[in-house]
Amino acid sequence: MAARNNAATESDERVLVITRIFDAPRHLVFKAWTEPKHLVHWWGPKDFTLPTCTMDFRLGGAYRFCLRSPEGTDHWLQGVYREIMEPERLVITYAWEDAAGNPGHETLVTVTFAEHAGKTKLTMQQAVFESVTTYQDHESGWTTCLDRLTTYLAKA
Repeated sequence: MAARNNAATESDERVLVITRIFDAPRHLVFKAWTEPKHLVHWWGPKDFTLPTCTMDFRLGGAYRFCLRSPEGTDHWLQGVYREIMEPERLVITYAWEDAAGNPGHETLVTVTFAEHAGKTKLTMQQAVFESVTTYQDHESGWTTCLDRLTTYLAKA
């Protein structure tokens, strides 16, 4: 029984769920996630930039982003659009690339956009991470990324 509880706890620690309320209409928050002209302003952890943002925004289409750290290191990310329900839901695969451009461990990111008293309630789930450490790294990154989205939407 204890082993089962430990396994359940470890699994829970490898599924990231973040909920935020944005003071912006749902259609705008959805567009901020799905249009390069918006993404380049907020995607990535604090102080990162997005110098490359290639998107084939359609069911089955692919995306590829380059996140550049403040030190100038490039981190490449790729995925596929699995579900698009504008402006309610977006499901994408998410995998970092190795130096040769090959995808690593793939996770699934599900983002829902709900009306919330004139604002937008966003719920993002990403799963399943390879380790608790990877989960923690993404939790930190997504938290600052969504902080940047809040700032961007206030100006949009």
